[in-house]
Amino acid sequence: MNVSRRLFALSLAALALAPGEADARRGRGRGGDHDDARDAYERGEALSLSRVLPRALRAVPGEVLDVELAREHGRLVYEVDILARTGQVRTVVLDARNGAVLTLRHDHRGRHRGGDDDDDNWGDDD
Repeated sequence: MNVSRRLFALSLAALALAPGEADARRGRGRGGDHDDARDAYERGEALSLSRVLPRALRAVPGEVLDVELAREHGRLVYEVDILARTGQVRTVVLDARNGAVLTLRHDHRGRHRGGDDDDDNWGDDD
């Protein structure tokens, strides 16, 4: 897959909210994850990937594997999975609104959902 096509695919993946979450929050059954993500961008709730990815790669140099826009602790965040130069998969969690790095996680291929994980900060349970 060429670079521009891969970035396009990553952009679409990153701009998708968790299925049904935005529809339930808004009380309508539109089902358009990409529309919801675009709306978040237009409302100023999420930066573009072109602004977020360089910040994630500064935190963990390597190759971007996956990007997801999700809601954590009541705010929109980008979760950027990166194959680090060490060979480990790391997840960089950034505030979608301002691009601040919130958390660095070790991805143990069973992605931690719910509760907290072995991250480096941010109101942990660990």
